Amino acid sequence: MGCFKGVVAVGYINEAIDEGNPLRTLETLLLPTANISDVDPAHAQHYQDVLYHAKSQKLRDSESVSKVLWLDEIQQAVDEANVDEDRAKQWVTLVVDVNQCLEGKKSSDILSVLKSSTSNANDIIPECADKYYDALVKAKELKSERVSSEGSWLKLNLHEKYDYYYNIDSKESSWVTPESCLYKESWLTGKEIEAFWKGYKQRKEYMHRRQMFIDNTDSIVKIQSWFRMATARKSYLSRLQYFRDHNNEIVKIQSLLRANKARDDYKTLVGSENPPLTVIRKFVYLLDQSDLDFQEELEVARLREEVVTKIRANQQLEKDLNLMDIKIGLLVKNRITLEDVISHSKKLNKKKGGEMEILSNTDNQGIKSLSKERRKILETYQQLFYLLQTNPLYLAKLIFQMPQNKSTKFMDTVIFTLYNYASNQREEYLLLKLFKTALEEEIKSKVDQVQDIVTGNPTVIKMVVSFNRGARGQNTLRQLLAPVVKEIIDDKSLIINTNPVEVYKAWVNQLETQTGEASKLPYDVTTEQALTYPEVKNKLEASIENLRRVTDKVLNSIISSLDLLPYGLRYIAKVLKNSIHEKFPDATEDELLKIVGNLLYYRYMNPAIVAPDGFDIIDMTAGGQINSDQRRNLGSVAKVLQHAASNKLFEGENEHLSSMNNYLSETYQEFRKYFKEACNVPEPEEKFNMDKYTDLVTVSKPVIYISIEEIISTHSLLLEHQDAIAPEKNDLLSELLGSLGEVPTVESFLGEGAVDPNDPNKANTLSQLSKTEISLVLTSKYDIEDSEAIDSRSLMIKTKKLIIDVIRNQPGNTLTEILETPATAQQEVDHATDMVSRAMIDSRTPEEMKHSQSMIEDAQLPLEQKKRKIQRNLRTLEQTGHVSSENKYQDILNEIAKDIRNQRIYRKLRKAELAKLQQTLNALNKKAAFYEEQINYYDTYIKTCLDNLKRKNTRRSIKLDGKGEPKGVKRAKPVKYTAAKLHEKGVLLDIDDLQTNQFKNVTFDIIATEDVGIFDVRSKFLGVEMEKVQLNIQDLLQMQYEGVAVMKMFDKVKVNVNLLIYLLNKKFYGK
Repeated sequence: MGCFKGVVAVGYINEAIDEGNPLRTLETLLLPTANISDVDPAHAQHYQDVLYHAKSQKLRDSESVSKVLWLDEIQQAVDEANVDEDRAKQWVTLVVDVNQCLEGKKSSDILSVLKSSTSNANDIIPECADKYYDALVKAKELKSERVSSEGSWLKLNLHEKYDYYYNIDSKESSWVTPESCLYKESWLTGKEIEAFWKGYKQRKEYMHRRQMFIDNTDSIVKIQSWFRMATARKSYLSRLQYFRDHNNEIVKIQSLLRANKARDDYKTLVGSENPPLTVIRKFVYLLDQSDLDFQEELEVARLREEVVTKIRANQQLEKDLNLMDIKIGLLVKNRITLEDVISHSKKLNKKKGGEMEILSNTDNQGIKSLSKERRKILETYQQLFYLLQTNPLYLAKLIFQMPQNKSTKFMDTVIFTLYNYASNQREEYLLLKLFKTALEEEIKSKVDQVQDIVTGNPTVIKMVVSFNRGARGQNTLRQLLAPVVKEIIDDKSLIINTNPVEVYKAWVNQLETQTGEASKLPYDVTTEQALTYPEVKNKLEASIENLRRVTDKVLNSIISSLDLLPYGLRYIAKVLKNSIHEKFPDATEDELLKIVGNLLYYRYMNPAIVAPDGFDIIDMTAGGQINSDQRRNLGSVAKVLQHAASNKLFEGENEHLSSMNNYLSETYQEFRKYFKEACNVPEPEEKFNMDKYTDLVTVSKPVIYISIEEIISTHSLLLEHQDAIAPEKNDLLSELLGSLGEVPTVESFLGEGAVDPNDPNKANTLSQLSKTEISLVLTSKYDIEDSEAIDSRSLMIKTKKLIIDVIRNQPGNTLTEILETPATAQQEVDHATDMVSRAMIDSRTPEEMKHSQSMIEDAQLPLEQKKRKIQRNLRTLEQTGHVSSENKYQDILNEIAKDIRNQRIYRKLRKAELAKLQQTLNALNKKAAFYEEQINYYDTYIKTCLDNLKRKNTRRSIKLDGKGEPKGVKRAKPVKYTAAKLHEKGVLLDIDDLQTNQFKNVTFDIIATEDVGIFDVRSKFLGVEMEKVQLNIQDLLQMQYEGVAVMKMFDKVKVNVNLLIYLLNKKFYGK
């Protein structure tokens, strides 16, 4: 019912609007059923105008379904009218206040009046208040001069549709023109106040012109199109006529340019190994825009020098850190080592004995707790293995010096151990560099024909496949092949047999089984005879169809999973392809891709398809195995893919499968794309973000875990083949091998006391000890690039710059001729002019990219002085081997020619190197800060210990708690152990003249004395006190540092020094 009343009210309102009677409209708006809010009777006229305008707009809208205003539209119009009323009042306030302020000459109030009356006070700038006032006063005076008589009404036009009237005397306002309305002509209006008359006038003109353009868009477009067409046609015809008039001249000019410039000079510059100076001089202007490039070169050289300096400083910091580390090793490192001894010894077989446990775990901790002599030997081994790891040429040569069976074992053990099985990016990067170097060496020395890679069994290829098919590549193979291989195995109805003889025999057996009678068909037939039977042909065709179907599944799985292939395998495929192509440049792309396919498919994937159970591609249940039919199905698929990968068709004895040759060719094309894309991988430096500085900026050093036996074996092999892998005496490897001397035995490697010489099982013990793994923290013994090379590089750049300045202004056939021929006065003037232009360009160059001071000074030198400086620099460069006077310094000219040819390449490389050097420098600074923090920490620790020692006034071991304060003076409780218990812990080894079964009758009481680090040890036999001995913890630590593993107490009790120290630390110091 309420809804119906609302519709009725809408009808009344629309009728009133159409009548044009404001009062009638107001009356309908106030109807209770209309429910229109905020209706002010004083605004009746404006409500009528706004509602009428809204309805007119709706009537003109062709898309509008309804032609009447609904309640929400009426309410919107009423709200709009109310807003207009508020806006009108605001404008009236502005006009009245400003004009009254101007008439009252209240200049100080103009700012507050404008701000209070303007909708956006932020538009009013306080600093311009005086200018506002002056401008408004002037405008009002001009307007007042033109007025003779005026009234008191103000008129405001809103939206260019509605007029609002206001009487400044009676304060009366109206939306209807008042009777006898005279306007206040001398007052400034709101628009004049806001923009003065000019802004409003311009906007009105702009709007008028814009409307004209909108109304005549089609005509304007036609005019523009015609004008453009006429202009373009005129220009084209003029240019065409010019070409026709000068046709002969144009042909001659083009011929001359092509003949002289392109064919002669530029070809000489680009193609010649030693371009002459005359050609270089013609193109040297191309370096005008390369001033910044030379500056970047100097910046690279400077950064390199800074990096090298910082590396050396860090190396010195590292040495200082190691010295401090050794100084406090007895207090810190030794205790950490002993904790590791106990934690690791639980994992070993107790039957190996306490001594072996101590040795293995002590070595595994590192070299800080070893004797001086053993520490020096292990440091040399660390340097040796670092050299082998980072310089792949040594191991590459060593591999080919050994028999293949021996090299394979060497790779599977020592080499993969050396690189920690590529467990991180650094080690994978270095291992790939070894594979690359070894593969290139093998191809260079052992491959005589392209097919040797396919028909032979290259050592490196075998190692690469073995590595990538092992733990690292196994998951890839599972992802690639497991789903399709499992599908083939699980399909019990799938039978693929492409051998006609076997198909024939199976058919004969089936006939005899079904009939129960002996077949009259022969049992032994040839392939040709078997194929004469239709039944055999039908079964063979069915097998071929099945074979195609399942082969497609395997192929699609391989092709679609290229990203799953290990990066290392793809990179070696790329190296293989490039190396073969380099040695055999006439080899076709197909031949190269077949070799890649031999690696990626035949060697890597094919065996896993044939024997998935052997490569852990599928999970087999206990006792389960693949039956012969399943194995034959997989073998058939592998055979087809193998033929396709090598683009080998079925011929000869496989002629019966020739119907698949088209399929093989199509599959080969898929494989070809796959193999080609597989080789499209970045270099390891880019992939792993590695370079020669990486190890130098890494806080943690590389660590390898290697057995004593492998260390000794590697040492032996290096000495055995030293003449082949490092023939030069001054070779880095030869120097390290010379420092190590002869190959040690396991016993000599471990040191004296490691094994009891009277032990009847000594050989067995040594054999077990040889398999003990130790950790080697790899370090480099040799510094990197010398700073002299950096200085020479910088000198080369400066000299090139000077030569370019000289040859611009002084011609000559050779550099020597120019340097020896005095410059003329005119040449000096021309050179000075060029240098002035250079200075102007430099003044516009950004500050950070300006030339160095030395380069600016060089540029200011006269021509003759520059030539003398060039001669001095060339002599220095000749001493360093960079140039030679014998070829008239052609080397430096070649460098300039190379700069001209490769500016773009140089710029990219320089920017990349600058970024990398800056990154390296930042990392070096962080590493230096790390070292300094460590040194400060150790220094503070040592000072604390010294202070504690001074307070005690005795040489004793002070243990610190977590807060850095000495642990309490309170004496610990005595500790009591039986000899049997100590023997079980490995502390007690033997008691002279006493059987092991009697150890339970012997007890030891260990009592801490008042002096820190001093202990009384009392022994009792069957409760009777026998002897007493005093132990000093510092003496025990000194014995351990000197390599004494076993000591005697009471002149008859043998104890393990390391475990005795551990026991004292644990029981009395809580460590």
